[in-house]
Amino acid sequence: MKSIFVSGIGTEVGKTLVSTIITEALEADYFKPIQAGDLQNSDTHKLKKLVTNQKTVFHPNSFQLKTPMSPHAAAEIDKVSIKANKIKRPITENDLVIEGAGGLLVPINNSETIIDLIQPEDKIILVSRHYLGSINHTLLSIEALKNRGLSCSGIIFSGDEHKSTEEIIEKLSGVRILGRIENEPYFDENVVKEYAQLFQKKLKSL
Repeated sequence: MKSIFVSGIGTEVGKTLVSTIITEALEADYFKPIQAGDLQNSDTHKLKKLVTNQKTVFHPNSFQLKTPMSPHAAAEIDKVSIKANKIKRPITENDLVIEGAGGLLVPINNSETIIDLIQPEDKIILVSRHYLGSINHTLLSIEALKNRGLSCSGIIFSGDEHKSTEEIIEKLSGVRILGRIENEPYFDENVVKEYAQLFQKKLKSL
C-alpha cells in the first residue's frame, strides 16, 4: 500500500482531475482531508462521477467548510478549529490518493499549512499548469518540499503543451515529468480511463 499526495502550484490547476486519473489508474482509495465550499458538488462528488472501478473507496472529509476560501479563513467563519493532528487518515490496505487544497503553503490555521499534512512516506505528485509565473511557482513549490525534507515524486502538467517551460522546470528541479493532461473538450468516464491507462505504468513504478 502506498499513499500519493496530490498538490498543485496554486488553485484551479487541475488537482482534482489528476487525482481522479490517479485514483482510476491505481484503483486506489480517495481522501480529501479539507473541503472548503461547494459541499453539494465537492471534489469527492466529482470523483465519484468519473471513477468507474469497483475497488475504490471514497473516504469522508475530515473537515467540510461552507465557504470557498482558504481553509483557515473558512474555518474561522464556521467557528471550526483545524489542526493537522486532528486529520486522521483512513485505514485501508489499498493505495490511497490524498488531495490537498490549493497549493502547499495554503494555511489551515495560524501556524500550519497544507504541507503539514504530508507524511515522509508519501509519494508527492505536483500538478503544474502553464501561465505567466508558473515556472516560478512550480520551482518554489519544489523548494518548499525540499526545505521540509520531502521530495517530489513527479510533475504532471495540465493544459496545452509549452515545451520550453516544461524543459526548464525539469532541468532546474531534477524532478521527473510524468506527463500531461490536455485541454480536452470534455472529461467523462471514458476519457478518464484513457488517461488512467496512459499513466498507469509510471504511477505503479513510483
